[in-house]
Amino acid sequence: MKQSVKIIGAGLAGCEAAWQLAEKNISVLLYEMKPEKQTPAHSSPYFAELVCSNSLRSNELTNAAGLLKEEMRRLGSLIIKCADETKVPAGSALAVDRDCFSKLITEKIQKHPNIKIQLQEVKKIPEGRVIIATGPLTSDCLAKEISNLFPDNKMLSFYDSAAPIVTYESIDMENAYFASRYDKGQADYINCPMDKEQYTAFRNALINAQCADVHGFEDKLAFEGCLPIEVMAKRGEDTMRFGPLKPVGLADRKTGKEPYAVIQLRKDNIEGTLYNIVGFQTRIKFSEQRRILGMIPALRNSDIIRYGVMHRNTFIDSPKLLDRFYCLKNNKQISFAGQITGVEGYVESAASGLLCGLEAAHDILGLNALNFSGETAIGALALYISSGPISGFQPMNINFGIIYPLDCKIKGKRNKNLALSERSLKQINTERKIL
Repeated sequence: MKQSVKIIGAGLAGCEAAWQLAEKNISVLLYEMKPEKQTPAHSSPYFAELVCSNSLRSNELTNAAGLLKEEMRRLGSLIIKCADETKVPAGSALAVDRDCFSKLITEKIQKHPNIKIQLQEVKKIPEGRVIIATGPLTSDCLAKEISNLFPDNKMLSFYDSAAPIVTYESIDMENAYFASRYDKGQADYINCPMDKEQYTAFRNALINAQCADVHGFEDKLAFEGCLPIEVMAKRGEDTMRFGPLKPVGLADRKTGKEPYAVIQLRKDNIEGTLYNIVGFQTRIKFSEQRRILGMIPALRNSDIIRYGVMHRNTFIDSPKLLDRFYCLKNNKQISFAGQITGVEGYVESAASGLLCGLEAAHDILGLNALNFSGETAIGALALYISSGPISGFQPMNINFGIIYPLDCKIKGKRNKNLALSERSLKQINTERKIL
């Protein structure tokens, strides 16, 4: 057994990093403050809890999120393996039963002989090799400790939110229908159509809704990839219709016509008894949510089992502080992984944990560093985090824009993205041989 590694946080990134190290026969001490202490956004006792959506986004190689997941599959990702085993129907996306997903990850981590679990809040950064994967809701005590590592650089933050969940039996299917946009994959989404009059009234209600106070919140601080629905409503008449309420490719099966706007619902558990409202992250007060969601014809009598909530996400100024392996530039004994680094999204968080764990293992074992270049999604994400814009750094989802371009022109966006994915996976296959 080689040098041990202490990992703070048993979220997606922390569990993935712990797994990669443990699989290399390196001892891991994994700290998790739940259930002793919960954050405002968490409720489950399990590790790797999904707070917002239950979707890990597209599974297709023409989508950057799909490419990143496939890279992780080939690199032995615990998170993606568990997601594949607990998936629920979601068209071309990979969505999971969130409870089964977290429970499965927890069981695998608990049973691994090289992982010891310590259920307590960490208030001081321990000595030795440490990976900090405390996520966007790092406790105040530890956040202060982290800030002391780099007193000249402030901790940054933005605001994220979670969408409501309703029961299937309470959805009025007389005013809804199953379909997937453009008939891609199975008809896994429940679509709730609205005409122009209904949409206009709904938008006006969102604009004028009473919102819960979130300390320090300003609309400009919301993450663009996960905007509260009321913020979108205020941006313009058609902002929602070009976003989560986009009706294109979702003709009403009864009328054969395309609605003015469509609210989509996606399965939230394997049994199909729960559905979350896609894209409806919000900070609107609960009583107002009940009233406004009741304006959607299919949801007039819906049973809301979880209301939308909003919370602050904290991240560090990574381009100034971290290298491409997520290590502190001035202290290689300390690494960061997950959303605290500025990666945004479930898959991206797990990917950073995977790379961080693998690289730490190779360093401890005296092996050469893995060469995940900017031609791969996992490498491009790490390069963005470590060398992205020095001023105005903001969280980033994986996208083809940060992956190194091809050296030839290919006609058509899908064809180009597929070529980028094929090139990436060739490199991943090469690197996998030395793992």
